[in-house]
Amino acid sequence: MTVSPELDRSFRAAAAAEGLLDVAYALHDTPVGRLLVAVTDRGVCEIHYDADPAAEADRLARAFGSRVLRSPRPTDAVRRQLDEYFAGTRRDFDLEVDLRPAREFGRAVLEQLALVPYGEVTTYGTLAQRAGRPRAARAVGAVMNRNPVPIVLPCHRVVGATGSLVGYAGGLDRKRTLLELERALNPSS
Repeated sequence: MTVSPELDRSFRAAAAAEGLLDVAYALHDTPVGRLLVAVTDRGVCEIHYDADPAAEADRLARAFGSRVLRSPRPTDAVRRQLDEYFAGTRRDFDLEVDLRPAREFGRAVLEQLALVPYGEVTTYGTLAQRAGRPRAARAVGAVMNRNPVPIVLPCHRVVGATGSLVGYAGGLDRKRTLLELERALNPSS
């Protein structure tokens, strides 16, 4: 059975409007590629580079509940703020973030990460210290690699101890692009 695009859109919109979704997601084209943007009733729960939507929907269902559906409307605020960020008109995101799957240390690190200002960088070691575990720089790197909400939680602003660009789940080219957008790179980076 084939469903018309209009009926499909109506179904997805109605499911979201009635609160029948655990997670709504959409694909969003940006200057750093297509992002999968997902939200729960608590906030944005995932932004993923180069996502396979079916695989991500399965992963989201395991983390947040089985009612996962591609439904763009609930993601509108996130997508709009991302567009504003890439246009250079937004420096701070005004979004709730749903970090329920994160463990205690990871949540502490991500909360400290959220405080790194636009246009500035910090190091893994500094974040470890701010999260209460000064010798856990490598563990911070692992948290950054699994950051569920890159860009909004700006893991691209975390650099190596020498200021070098290291480690980014989206790839170093994207990290450099984001830091250039924010004018946060030193000429030697």
